[in-house]
Amino acid sequence: MRLGSSGCIELVLPFDAVTQAQLRAVRPRGRWLARCGCWQFPLEAAGVLQRQFGSRFAVEPELQRWFAWLEQPLPPLPPHRDLVAAAALDQPLPDGRRLFAHQRAAARWLLARRGAVLADAMGLGKTLTALAAARAMVRAADCRIVVVAPAGLHSHWRQEAAALQLRLELLSWARLPPELPPGGTVLIADEAHYAQNLQAVRTQALLRLSRHPRLRAVWLLSGTPMKNGRPQQLFPLLAAIGHPLALDQRAYEERYCQGHWLERGGKRHWHALGASHLEELHRLTRPLVLHRRKQDCLDLPPKQRRVVPVRLSDTEGQGFQHRLQLKVDDYRRRAEAGLVRRDAEVLAVFTALRQISAEYKLPAAAALVGQLQAEAEPVVLFTAFVAAAELLHSRLGGVLLTGRVPVGERQQRVDAFQAGRQPLLIATFGVGGLGFTLHRARHVVLLERPWTPGDAEQAEDRCHRIGMQGELISHWLQLGVADQMVDDLIASKAAQIDLLLRRRSLPGMVRRLLEQW
Repeated sequence: MRLGSSGCIELVLPFDAVTQAQLRAVRPRGRWLARCGCWQFPLEAAGVLQRQFGSRFAVEPELQRWFAWLEQPLPPLPPHRDLVAAAALDQPLPDGRRLFAHQRAAARWLLARRGAVLADAMGLGKTLTALAAARAMVRAADCRIVVVAPAGLHSHWRQEAAALQLRLELLSWARLPPELPPGGTVLIADEAHYAQNLQAVRTQALLRLSRHPRLRAVWLLSGTPMKNGRPQQLFPLLAAIGHPLALDQRAYEERYCQGHWLERGGKRHWHALGASHLEELHRLTRPLVLHRRKQDCLDLPPKQRRVVPVRLSDTEGQGFQHRLQLKVDDYRRRAEAGLVRRDAEVLAVFTALRQISAEYKLPAAAALVGQLQAEAEPVVLFTAFVAAAELLHSRLGGVLLTGRVPVGERQQRVDAFQAGRQPLLIATFGVGGLGFTLHRARHVVLLERPWTPGDAEQAEDRCHRIGMQGELISHWLQLGVADQMVDDLIASKAAQIDLLLRRRSLPGMVRRLLEQW
């Protein structure tokens, strides 16, 4: 018996019909992993497995340590009313700020749950809310606070923790430890949608920490718990907080992800990328998933989106088509040589189409930014492509925020923009759209939109948040059918997510587009 990478108990054994039958009768139920040659059980089955198989299976030291902790659990937490009293939510913070009413309500909600997902919209102050609740756990139960967050957000977490006079242990998603301290720990995972793929190492590492016997509470923070609108992406988060729906992955996928077997290349593959019974899923997850929109909590100025059409001259159109044809020909040559997959041509060409479109929209973007700056308006511009961001920065100046900027410098550049020392901030979605506060800008320009609607909204909401002055206007530059297609997907997913996933797919739409082209 060993401890698995995701914090489950694994029993490794050669195939033995009798033992297999005995393991099938164990409750809580386990599952046979043929590729690994082992059975996998939840930690709740530890007592049964020890009694029935402890003398027949060698127990690895790591799992033996977890068994010992399970036999000597931590003292129970104080009652909820005592935790809320210790939080002192109505009192001013040491730096003079006060929590908003929605933050106080969310902190009380977190303190009532060992595992929960705080999925409030961007800009509602999830960081301060979680820390206020964690401070109560420190005061009432002598807990340690461990925060998992992207490295670029560590300075923000330190700043907010200092405002509450808290000490944190900060971890990055790229380097999660296998263990927690022996004492009680409150685990907070920021940008929890980083753990939406069960096969990813970081997802398994988070699940292992969330199942640790010395864990007091695990609170996940994410404004986009389903970035692509697929219930499959929510499953790892439900598993991390111990939701009952996560006890049986196959049943969950059959019920809510339209899970079924597909024949492909003479082999059967499990397909679970759809969406169904969403109202039921919402009802069952609501007790442990708190999602509120800004209009439900704050009296923020409105946000409006403006589509800015970009038109090319005949000469530019011919150049655009020639460059795209070169990309298509190059991909097909590499496919013939076996260097790339043939079945990925559609999305590869679509990506090339968007990259070329971004370059051809640069003059229009520069003109729009120049017009706004002439009106003394600070501007934030987002793009998906580093090359486009760097070209705009060389032409317009301002602050540049991409993955090539060292992590330690990013907050400094944001501070320069927020303080008014720079009138323009140019960023990629993956860096600038993550965790920073940019509410000085009343105008945000999206050179193109990300493939997932959650990323587009998250980028806009870097500016549309507490402290902004006046209405936010989001300018969407739109060139041709590629941009129209992505924008249509974003609007459709927001309006009828289940209908979209069942009846329309991006690869199919792109394939029809390329056939017509």
